[in-house]
Amino acid sequence: MLLEVITPDELLYKGNVSHVVLPGLDGSFGVLNQHAPMISALAKGLVKVDQNVAENIDEDIYNGKLNVTHKSDASFSFEIKGGVIEVKDNKIMVLAE
Repeated sequence: MLLEVITPDELLYKGNVSHVVLPGLDGSFGVLNQHAPMISALAKGLVKVDQNVAENIDEDIYNGKLNVTHKSDASFSFEIKGGVIEVKDNKIMVLAE
């Protein structure tokens, strides 16, 4: 799955992932491959990412602040202040504060 995390200021992450856990308004929820389409609001909390490191080697395609920081980490997490998520056709777009 392709995950993009965008803030008003920058692209935080763009890369292939196997699993993402996000802070929903009613509690955390996970997104796996072939997830049903959805749009949801996000609360303040931790986003946990399991990335496919071998597929995220090409920095010309997969860039962003978190890509550089966690380039070789199979899993990492970061804090958001809230936002919105859209899942469709194996693409996850997170618009975060």
